[in-house]
Amino acid sequence: MTQSSIWRTLGITLAAVALLLPAAAMAGQSKGTIKIATQSPLSGDQAALGEGIKLGTQLAIEQFKGPVEKLGFKVELVPYDDQAKPDVGVANAKNIITDKDILVVVGHLNSGVAIPSSEVYKDVNLAMISPANTNPKITDRNLPSVNRVCGRDDVQGVVGAEFAKSLNIKKAFVVHDKTTYGQGVAEFFRDHAKKIGIEVVGFEGTEEKSNFDPIITPMKAKNPDLIYFGGLYPQAGPLFKQAREKGMTSKFLGPDGMDSSDLTKIAGKAVVGMHYTTVAGPVSVYPKAKKFAEDYMAKFKKGPEPFAAQAYDAAAIGLKAIETAIKAGGGKVPSREAVSTAVRKTKHTGLTGTSDFDEKGDPKKALYFVIQVVSEDPAKWNDNKEVKRLEIAAPALKK
Repeated sequence: MTQSSIWRTLGITLAAVALLLPAAAMAGQSKGTIKIATQSPLSGDQAALGEGIKLGTQLAIEQFKGPVEKLGFKVELVPYDDQAKPDVGVANAKNIITDKDILVVVGHLNSGVAIPSSEVYKDVNLAMISPANTNPKITDRNLPSVNRVCGRDDVQGVVGAEFAKSLNIKKAFVVHDKTTYGQGVAEFFRDHAKKIGIEVVGFEGTEEKSNFDPIITPMKAKNPDLIYFGGLYPQAGPLFKQAREKGMTSKFLGPDGMDSSDLTKIAGKAVVGMHYTTVAGPVSVYPKAKKFAEDYMAKFKKGPEPFAAQAYDAAAIGLKAIETAIKAGGGKVPSREAVSTAVRKTKHTGLTGTSDFDEKGDPKKALYFVIQVVSEDPAKWNDNKEVKRLEIAAPALKK
């Protein structure tokens, strides 16, 4: 072959490659980025649970983003720290809705943060899937964009009171933290306890974090069989510890705000043997969650906190709904309204059970557990003992 023919052949080859390059580039080109946001406390004294929500969501995105990516979209997690403060949650929500790539929010931890934040999401039909918010107002407002995969306090408070009755409790003293969540569940416990014959000898709200003497002194004089605390572990831990130090022998009971290994870090031996109700049992109670716990430990070098598995399921539902909305829209970026509609219609069997939303966004049936603390070692929190398990339908929407 002459030198000129070699150059001629090479020129033809290069021209063919040049023609193919744009097509190849187009074939590999992303249609854009779809984001899933989390909102939970990532700083402050509730960060252990909030971080679990973020990491559970992160793991789900990594494991379930494939079908959405095959449709041409990148999927990203965008975590927000709401600091367990309503004003911060609302400010974050306003930033979230300005980012058009965010199509689902997984959150929050605190009902008092979720309720005002969801009022912002609803204005743009942005789907919120809560792994942890239990106050009835979350779904009783009947907002099409608001859903949860967990149970409700008006059921959880009743479960707690019925369990107290089974322990032959005659007198109970109820303390709460004055939050939407804590006071709400405490009131549901109190009201049902009275109804079934338990004498409620005190009902006190407090924002105190460290010195509980002003409550413990009159409480001790009433000599209750049970102290029920409606609220979260950073407050419950010092209260229970100081009650024991003051010589009180009452049993301790609380809702799922107790459900963190940090409770034993704070209160130690004082809380061993106590019970708490929860809509999110330890990972050990969910047969399907064994691999999740192993994957979580391998990736994050720590065990999953309560609500991490629920966040994993919530994110999986969000991804499934996004995939459905993309396909229904002919492969284009779906609107927030289309995703929100798809979320409500999605039936998903996940780690923690089957989520099949009713007309207001509650799971049609939710699991409720009574758990007993078995060790003062925080590393053994997921070994806590399941005492009782109930599957209860959500209350119907009041019209």
